[in-house]
Amino acid sequence: MEKLKIGVIGCGAIAERRHLPEYAFHQNVEIVAVCDINEDRVNEVAENYGAKAYTNFEELLSNSELDAVSVCLPNYLHAPVSIAALNAGVHVLCEKPMATSTEEAEAMIAAAEKNGKKLMIGHNQRFVPSHQKARQLIQSGEVGKIYSFRTAFGHGGPEGWSVDGKESWFFDKEKAFVGAMGDLGVHKTDLLRYLLGEEIVEVGAFVETNSKDFANVDDNAVCVLKTQSGIIGTLAASWAYTSKEDNSTIIYGEKAILRLEDDPINSLVVQYVNGEIVNYQLGQIQSNEVGGQSNSYVIGKFIDAILHDQDPEVPGEEGMKSLNVILAALESSKTKQIVRVLER
Repeated sequence: MEKLKIGVIGCGAIAERRHLPEYAFHQNVEIVAVCDINEDRVNEVAENYGAKAYTNFEELLSNSELDAVSVCLPNYLHAPVSIAALNAGVHVLCEKPMATSTEEAEAMIAAAEKNGKKLMIGHNQRFVPSHQKARQLIQSGEVGKIYSFRTAFGHGGPEGWSVDGKESWFFDKEKAFVGAMGDLGVHKTDLLRYLLGEEIVEVGAFVETNSKDFANVDDNAVCVLKTQSGIIGTLAASWAYTSKEDNSTIIYGEKAILRLEDDPINSLVVQYVNGEIVNYQLGQIQSNEVGGQSNSYVIGKFIDAILHDQDPEVPGEEGMKSLNVILAALESSKTKQIVRVLER
């Protein structure tokens, strides 16, 4: 089989830790082009992976041999660069949050459709083994009716792992558009939609900046979410969990409580109403603490979608629905009102 020719646009931490090594590991892929505005950085990456270096993404996209690209850029560039790539006839894997507005997300989806290309969003939490197992238990009726949930994603902040430290675009509102809520919160809105199998319809939120005095984006957010069937719960996203990362989710059901990534050894703990406890050791969740060569599964799923001409497992429409929950949270924090999530 001829290998897929891949380009990576943006060579920061997420490309270095996830996209590049996972593409390099994949037997059906060849990394042929990499792009970054930092010339030293892109030259080093190009040398490491035997690829051609570009400092301009439009020049990279004019490389006619490309089959697909990863877009690993600051959030404000996700939509314009993804759309340019799709219009150039290239499949796109875009980091999350996929865009900075619903309109941008819709334009990305339309570009993929118009050009007959795959658009996948990098929501890796769906592929974590404990999350997949929990979804099976919920769908099979093992947990009974779901009453409530709480989920959190927090760590000490991107300055600890971003290639640019405190100078990172993550802290610049013009480039990031949103802070911890977009970096981490959107992962959990996507996860909750996936686990519960229904949409989040209403949001009440406090979205604040209180731990990073050098940033002009949020670093702490707490939201109350309500789903279409009336399940209520909380979501916390934070760059102020300074000692240890928290990436846990707890689902409270009629017949059992599911504790996901809440125990250091057992990635899923099921506590049944009758007192029985079942522990699952399904492998560690990918985190910034682990150092990152663990498989996110995203790259493999993207490649499979291209090779087998299937719909991606996290298409643009799914990315947009998860983004819309974040946009509702920002609106709620601003207006001090409960906000309905935009339905598309």
